[in-house]
Amino acid sequence: MSKIAYFDCFSGISGDMTIGAFLDAGLDFTALSGELAKLKLTGYELRKNKIKRGELSGTKFDCIVDSETHSHRSLNDILDLIEKCSLNNSVKTMATNIFSNIGDAEAKVHGISAKADIRFHELGDIDSIIDIVGTAIAIDELGIDEVYSSKIPTGRTTVKTAHGTWPIPAPAMLELLKG
Repeated sequence: MSKIAYFDCFSGISGDMTIGAFLDAGLDFTALSGELAKLKLTGYELRKNKIKRGELSGTKFDCIVDSETHSHRSLNDILDLIEKCSLNNSVKTMATNIFSNIGDAEAKVHGISAKADIRFHELGDIDSIIDIVGTAIAIDELGIDEVYSSKIPTGRTTVKTAHGTWPIPAPAMLELLKG
C-alpha cells in the first residue's frame, strides 16, 4: 500500500509550512536536525513550536540564520553541496530534482540558456536550502511514495527581493505551476 501526502494549500504553501506539516505527521525533529547537519552548513538554528491560528493548530518550523550568514549561491554550488554530503541517495536525488526544476524555471524567465549560470538569491540562502532538503528528508523518513496538493492560490501582491520589487506569484513560480 502506498503512503500518500496531501497538502490542502487553502492559504498557500512555503518550505517552513511544509516541514511543519511533516512534523505534525510524525517526522522526528531530532532525526531531521541530524540529517540536515550532513549538509555541513553553519550559521543557523532550527526551531519548532506548537502554534494556534484561529481555531487551527500546528507546528511552526523555523530556520533562524545568523545575520552575518547571508549568501547567494549558484545552482551548481547548491547541487555540489548536496552531492558532496552524506545524505542517502534518495534524498540527494529528490533535493537535486527540486533545485533543478527551480533552476529550469528561473533560466526560462530570465532568458538564460544554461541553467548552470543561475544564481539564486533568496533560494540560495541557508533557510531555503534547509526547507527544500528538509522536505526531501521528510518524504524519505516518512516513507511517502506520492505527494499531491490542492490548487495553490497565487494571490496578487508584490514582494521586495534582491532583484527589486516582484509580483506574487513570481514569474518562476508561474513557470513551475504550468500544467
